[in-house]
Order: sequence, then C-alpha cells, then structure tokens
Amino acid sequence: MEVDCIPFQQTGYFSPLLCDYLEEKEGLRPFYNRFPHLENFEGQLLEKSASFQHKNRPSLVRALQRQYDGFEVTTATKSRITALADKETFTVVTGHQLNLFTGPLYFLYKIISTINLTEKLKTAHPEYEFVPIYWMATEDHDFEEINYFNFKGKKIQWNAKASGGVGRMATQGLDEVLTVIKAQFGTTDFAKELIQLFENAYNDHSNLADATRYLANALFGSHGLVIVDGDDAILKEMLLPYMKKDIFEQQPFQDVSTSIDALSKISEAYKIQVNPREINYFYLKDGLRERIVERKGTFYINDTDIQFSRAELEQEMDTHPERFSPNVIARPLYQEVILPNLCYIGGGGELAYWLELKTYFEGLNVTFPMLLLRNSALVLTAKQKDKCKKLGVTEADLFLEQHTLINKKIREISNIPIDFSAQKKLLNTQFEAIYDLALQTDKSFLGAVKAQEVKQKKGLDRLEKRLLKAQKKKLRDHVIRLTALQNELFPGQSLQERQLNFSELYLDYGPNLISDLKKNLQPLLHEFLILRN
Repeated sequence: MEVDCIPFQQTGYFSPLLCDYLEEKEGLRPFYNRFPHLENFEGQLLEKSASFQHKNRPSLVRALQRQYDGFEVTTATKSRITALADKETFTVVTGHQLNLFTGPLYFLYKIISTINLTEKLKTAHPEYEFVPIYWMATEDHDFEEINYFNFKGKKIQWNAKASGGVGRMATQGLDEVLTVIKAQFGTTDFAKELIQLFENAYNDHSNLADATRYLANALFGSHGLVIVDGDDAILKEMLLPYMKKDIFEQQPFQDVSTSIDALSKISEAYKIQVNPREINYFYLKDGLRERIVERKGTFYINDTDIQFSRAELEQEMDTHPERFSPNVIARPLYQEVILPNLCYIGGGGELAYWLELKTYFEGLNVTFPMLLLRNSALVLTAKQKDKCKKLGVTEADLFLEQHTLINKKIREISNIPIDFSAQKKLLNTQFEAIYDLALQTDKSFLGAVKAQEVKQKKGLDRLEKRLLKAQKKKLRDHVIRLTALQNELFPGQSLQERQLNFSELYLDYGPNLISDLKKNLQPLLHEFLILRN
C-alpha cells in the first residue's frame, strides 16, 4: 500500500475539542496526564508502576486464563497473559462494543493501533513487557447499537429481543443472518473464508461475548492480543472499594461535574460527551441491567421492585460483585484499577469523555492513563485511485463537503473562467470615483451611490452563481462521476471507517488486509492516513 496523510484538523470530521487536544492547546493541559509522544511513556510507566496494586496481578491472570478456557489460545497470547503476573509488564488498552461481525471498519484500526503501539514501546523499553488489550463491552445493554453491520450500502441486521448485558445474550437466530451473508458475499475463496469465520464465531458459541472473543482472537491472536471481559466476579472484586465510594459517597459525581464545568468555560464549541449520575453503577443479572438510585437512604433498582438498605446493598456487593456493572463514567476507572495500563486508545467521542475524568481519578489516587486517538484511514482500491487520477482529485479534495468539492472542480476544468473577481475589482474602482463626486454634493446622493453599489455587487454575485450552475449542467457527466466517487469513499457523507464493515475490503484483499493495515497504521503519527493499493 502507498501511504499519505493529512492532519486530523483538515478532514472536517473531528470535533473542536479533539483538534485542540491534538494541538496540545494549553487550556486543555489540566484535563490529561501526558500527551502520547513516545518520549513521555517512561514517565507514565514509572508513575503507574508506583501506584498500581501489584498484589492483584495473580487474580488478573487467573481471571483471564478462566475466560480463555475452551478457546484455542495462541502462543503469543498465552505468553502475554502469563507475563501480566510480572511487575515489569504493562498494558495498552482499547475497547469496543460487541458489534455483529465487528461492526464498523474502525474496529480493526483500534486493535491494530493498540498492537502496534505495544511493539513500539517494546523497542523503546526492551526491559519491560507490553500487552495489547481489547476490552469487550459485554455489559452494555443497547442492543440496537450493535445488532447490525453495513455491507455495500445494505444493513445486515440481527433481529432478536434482548435485555440485560449484551455479552450474555444467546446467539440463537443468527442462522438467518448467515443466509443473508452467503447471498451477499458470493463464492470466491475470500468469501468462503469470511462465511466460515462467521459460522465458527456465532454458530459454535452460545453467547455474544464468547462469539466476539472467538472472532477477535481469530483475527488478532497471532499478534498476542489479550481480550478482557469485564463481566467477571474476580475482576470486579478488585473494584469493590471504588464501587462503594461511588454508590455510598457519590464522589465521582462531584469530581466529573467540576471537570465538565471547567471544560465548558474554555470553549463553547466543546461538546460535553457524557454526564455523571449520582450513582454510576447498574444492577446486573441475566436479562436485567438497571440503574441503582438512592432515595432517603434506600437503594432502588430502577424499573423493578428490588430495593436494598445500605447494609443490604453492601452485603450484596461483597457477596456478588459481578452484579454491579459500571456505566460509561465508572468503566474507565474499572479498567485502570485492574490493569497495569499506560495508555487508552479510542475514537474521538471516547477521548472526549475521558477528558472529563482526570479529577475523578486524582480523587481516588488512580493514575490517569495517556489518551491516544486511534488511527483513522481512508482505503482506496486501485480502481478508486485511478478514478481520482482521471478526475484530477487530490486526497485532500475528497474530504471537502460535496457541494464545495463540485464547485471547486468545475471552476478548475471549465473552459471559461467562473470568477468575477476582475469585474468586482473594476466595479470597486468605478465606485471609488463616484464616491469622490458624491462627497462634493448633497449627502442624499451619497446614499443613492451606496445603494447602487450594493445592488451591482449582488448582481455580479448572482451572475457568477448562474454561470457556475450553467457550467455544472454542461459538465454534468463530470459532476456525476465526481459525486459517485465521493459517495463511494464517504458513504452517507461520513468517514468510510464508520460505515464499512471489514468484510467489504477483505473480499478484495483477503488475509493481506490485516497485515497491510498492521504494516501501515502508525499510532503515534497523530494524522489521518490515506492508504492506496
């Protein structure tokens, strides 16, 4: 693949908050620990080593070994799980929902960015071990967000009833999805590989968590990826002291609210991603994940008849920690408490809410991780690359809004100039002379001159727009091809990675897709990549 890049800020697809973070704007400095430059990891490593509860490492290893029971574990992954028992081993984490068949393409980018960063860190600090972690969002309960993936503009959807944490959901009914996939993917060798991968993941595993573990392990196990399921009693036992501070003291609510207020004061353009609740935990059982709310000293499970006194709830937490599920505010803390983690790799929305959390972490004496925006990329096939060349479109052009792109290219290829700048300049000169005359006579004449100037300038603007419209009509074929190309690369006027499923590219590239992406994604580049076949 050929590689090019443009700044994230120039794509038009990233928020002002993220752009300012990437530029390391001074106003945001209090909201993160260290910016993810390679030279900053040593300080992060020493800080995490000093604060981490190393006594919990054996429990972490035991939990992971149990989670992988029954799976074919690669030598690379097995060795990294074992290494987590050692004080000289640290992690880099990314997380993602349990989307059907991985969901959007950026699932791959997240995990490959994580793997590549651990390899860079190992080169820079050979005396330590670094483990890439994929944290599965098994406790999420929004099934509608994950029950589909897009393929060539069509939505392939799993229609099922769901409640509770999605990781526990049975995989029954996916045979209908498999039938659709077989019809859509075709009969090439690469298509057969994808169909077999889907069958092995979803037909051979009883719940969505296990199916997703199989899928991610099949794609990335050879690179030593370790997959963590937070829905685990051993792991949640380590979280208990922090869980109680949240539920009984509501400390996170105060700290995160303070950070949100401070962020809002920096810029009105900063969109607040998530808001804390007084209690940031759900009560979790099979088929149930509901908020815990407190009223006058009694703790209720929302929309149920379940209630606890404080003593009863504390007893329930001590006996069944697995029944308490962190929300989007508490989950990052959970991750950092149980893992010797240095860096979290996420998308723009994720990093936006992480930037709300540093004060919360400081209040609990938990080291705040470095925050790295995952790699983003636009992949162009050889055919698409050829179309760009024929249309005279640069990669930067492709990121323009569609009407801006079309207007720009029509102006460039038109055989007559669609620019009345010279006429506008001449008009300004003419009116300067008229103003000189106006200043020598009655003031009422000056008003008439100004009105005429505005009228004629507006007239020139209208004529320029009419000429552009006429040329668009004349060059209609070029407009159609240009529009089709951008729609193909930016489906729904969105980034390719947010819409396409990896299967679309896999049908062209096969297993080389993973190796090519791994070779070219550069996690510390901090720029948007354009990959051309």
